[in-house]
Amino acid sequence: KRMLKNNVMVRKMVGIETAGSLNILFTDKTGTITSGKLNVNKLINYKGMECTNKKYINIFKNSILYNNQSEYSNGNVVGGNTTDQAIMRYLKLIRQEDYEHVVLFNSKNKFSVTKMVNSNIFYFKGANEVIIDNSEFYLDELGYKQILRDKNKLYDVVKKLTKEGLRVISVGYKNGNETLDSLCFIGFVVIKDEIRENAKEGINRVRDAHIQTVMITGDDRETALSIAREVGLVKSINDIVLTHDELEKMTDDAIAHIISNLRVVARALPTDKSRLVKICQRCDLVVGMTGDGVNDAPALKIADVGFAMGSGTEIAKESSDIVIMDNNLISIANAVLYGRTIFKSIRKFIIYQLTVNMCALVLSIVGSFIGVTTPITIVQMLWLNMIMDTFAGVAFSYEAPLKEYMEEPPKKKDTPIMNKYMYSEIIWTGIYCALLCIMFLKLPIFKELIRTGNDNKYLMTAYFAMFIFMGIFNAFNARTVRINTFANLGKNKVFIIVFSFIFIAQLWIIYHGGDIFRTYGLKTNELLLVLILALSVFPIDWLRKYILKKKGIAIRV
Repeated sequence: KRMLKNNVMVRKMVGIETAGSLNILFTDKTGTITSGKLNVNKLINYKGMECTNKKYINIFKNSILYNNQSEYSNGNVVGGNTTDQAIMRYLKLIRQEDYEHVVLFNSKNKFSVTKMVNSNIFYFKGANEVIIDNSEFYLDELGYKQILRDKNKLYDVVKKLTKEGLRVISVGYKNGNETLDSLCFIGFVVIKDEIRENAKEGINRVRDAHIQTVMITGDDRETALSIAREVGLVKSINDIVLTHDELEKMTDDAIAHIISNLRVVARALPTDKSRLVKICQRCDLVVGMTGDGVNDAPALKIADVGFAMGSGTEIAKESSDIVIMDNNLISIANAVLYGRTIFKSIRKFIIYQLTVNMCALVLSIVGSFIGVTTPITIVQMLWLNMIMDTFAGVAFSYEAPLKEYMEEPPKKKDTPIMNKYMYSEIIWTGIYCALLCIMFLKLPIFKELIRTGNDNKYLMTAYFAMFIFMGIFNAFNARTVRINTFANLGKNKVFIIVFSFIFIAQLWIIYHGGDIFRTYGLKTNELLLVLILALSVFPIDWLRKYILKKKGIAIRV
């Protein structure tokens, strides 16, 4: 529920914890790095210029009006993909002639064809390399068919526009049949997809978390490279940009060798995503994949963490672990942060619980040897378990996601839940608490400072109170690795409320527990002594952290 407020909807609980361990993130361009709101910038001819000739304009507009799977009605555009919708919004025209779709666009063939029924004209629209390479003619600025002698001039226009981050689609036509040859090149549709305002910040946050980001797009190499440079994905000569054709020629081992430098995959097919995920997983990397379409579902399914976009298809969402409601890279970074926070919260909870358990275990074993057969009664143990399991679990689950977590490297797949820091706190504090309890029960000085009563009832009341208070205070030690025990405490108000409740409840039990809890009340001076002894867990833990810091041991949960 907390994450949903940050536009991150968790579908599978394991997904959010795994997100904290991501090593590499494959992300779409459209809708994630860019806004996904495509707009036609202009229509240009073979020279890269906008034409005003009526004949030429009519041919051009008809070609993209009929070779389009979207519909314009009552001021709205429905159906088709985002490219077709952008074109239809630009034209704002309603079809008047009979036509039929002969070849639908897909990421493999990279072009579409529509047939005009009455005139037997076939309109072609698609990737520049497909349309230009199969063109033998072109329309001049007056709308007349001419022989195309130099295709490189068309590619120069494309190169100039794509270097500016614009998307360029080629349009052509022919008479007679739908075979992809002897086309007459009409012109270019230039489309602009604005980069998201916070895309660069999102990429930087993911990079600061030591996670490699790879942009996968259907755009051509130059457009993809321009956008990647603008958002900071490509910065050095070592950063690698590949196209689908280049990727297809490489073996899995060759890709694995260069994967750490890969930044962009252009003209990508959905199968490229699945292949890259499998290669990275064989390299023991934790892989994240974003997607929004039906074709993205397989890659989302096999990735360690699948991020579906909120604007995506239902199939993509069903195949994912997490849904990013606002299609924002910053939200993905937040998912990583929450994943790391949850893992750390689990570890903090384990520190707290095992420290109390170790103390209780030592006392239970040693107790019979020092003449204390029941240092903790069954009912007292039940109360202790409520504190340790229920209340502490709630308190630690609300630990704040701190930005400093994003500066740490991701956890490896085989990282154990326990680390050296945790062992040091559990053993150090657990043994100290156990020794303090034993000394409290056996040293004569405490029997002088605290009343004993029949069956040592007041001494045992004080002992039980001290044991619980040590647990309460040690929870503050467990929640931070800083010497300042109360660092960022204000960010977890639930923690303060829970342990304040436990403290007040324990005070009530001391004075009203009676035979059920084996508590019979304490004088003010006795209660103060118990609190002072319990508070000693703070300096003891400060000393431990100081020693670890001096020895250069990583102080990290």
